[in-house]
Amino acid sequence: MLGTVGANSVDDFFTDVPESARLSGTISGLPDHQGELAVERHMTKLAAKNRSASSGPFFVGAGAYKHHVPATVDMVIQRSEFLTTYTPYQPEIAQGTLQTLFEFQTQVAAMTAMDVANASMYDGSTACAEAAIMATRVTRRKKVILSGGLHPHYAAATKMVCEAQGFEVVQLPVAVDGENALADAVDDQTACVIGQSPNIFGTVTDLSKTADAAHDKGALLVSVFTEAVSLGLVTPPGEMGADIAVGEGQSIGNGLNFGGPYVGLFACTQKLVRQMPGRLCGETVDANGDRGFVLTLSTREQHIRRDKATSNICTNSGLCALAFTAHMTLLGGKGLEQLALLNHEAACDLADALEAVPGVEILTPRFFNEFAFRTPMDAEAVLAMLDEAGVVGGVRASRLFPDGHMGDVILCAATECTTAEDIAAYAAALKEII
Repeated sequence: MLGTVGANSVDDFFTDVPESARLSGTISGLPDHQGELAVERHMTKLAAKNRSASSGPFFVGAGAYKHHVPATVDMVIQRSEFLTTYTPYQPEIAQGTLQTLFEFQTQVAAMTAMDVANASMYDGSTACAEAAIMATRVTRRKKVILSGGLHPHYAAATKMVCEAQGFEVVQLPVAVDGENALADAVDDQTACVIGQSPNIFGTVTDLSKTADAAHDKGALLVSVFTEAVSLGLVTPPGEMGADIAVGEGQSIGNGLNFGGPYVGLFACTQKLVRQMPGRLCGETVDANGDRGFVLTLSTREQHIRRDKATSNICTNSGLCALAFTAHMTLLGGKGLEQLALLNHEAACDLADALEAVPGVEILTPRFFNEFAFRTPMDAEAVLAMLDEAGVVGGVRASRLFPDGHMGDVILCAATECTTAEDIAAYAAALKEII
């Protein structure tokens, strides 16, 4: 093999790696290799340390939410004809896959009130980064402004991708209710402003004024969401004037799954469709005039030739998108609205119960199913004691914003899975602690 590729030794393959970055021996701290049976036993012991989200009162959100996934969804996605990751380049043998992608796009476009959606991205954070790059390409500007309420993981992904290409990224100060500050931050050099509603603190904001301010300066508005179920109640991005809408679709059809895989949603206006990254499935007719589906606009080279591509994401989250579509098909528009209402009612009940605990202050002024609250104690200590009481109380804000200013703030979420007993247990445990 070495002779065929013209190499003298295996070491020749690593000549581009600096000597200082190469290992001189084994990695310290790691055990020697073991047999398959021993590894299985070890991994089983590690897995036993995990705690199921179904084992008790569970109030974690911050971008990943516990929702009920109907058994029908698993039945559909486990059908053998869907168990492939290969791109459906040959429509004559991939009509089933292409139809589900088309239906997925249709659902996302309808939910976000946008003209067109693509056939998914990796997750919400990478979709956000791709939206920023797309905006710089459309406007031919190099400045991106991020809201102080944008999920920090989304902000980090966007900043990394943009700065790697020489673009300026301006991150506004962290704020529970700061989306409207985007309108004042936009200038003539801005490619896009990125706002989130509901934001990381759960605050719901009408971004219409931000859209107007951005458009007056020739910039685009990118509207982000991390809780797809919220689109059943809150004003969708398209109705607020967003040019691009991106977010996470995990809430619909996909369980928490220990953090992934998830599915990124990406939609835009019709005039921007040729600049939209990722795959796009279109409806057409075949030689007999029958309805059919094909990948459209982007060629196969789109995903191979990096220098000519609108995106270097070369695949999608097809199975997670299928789960999303199966669940949304079961819900329908009315079902999504009813599901969203259940979520909001549960969150209101939770907020009322926690606010009744002496020393607790609800910080989020307007919320869907998630909010932030302040405790008179260190949030990490409070959550640890809640855990001992059998309650998974949420996410400490200092984990997401490690700047020392939110050490007493907790983010919590309630969904249709949250019962009145769960809420009572949370409030009672919190009252005992503080």
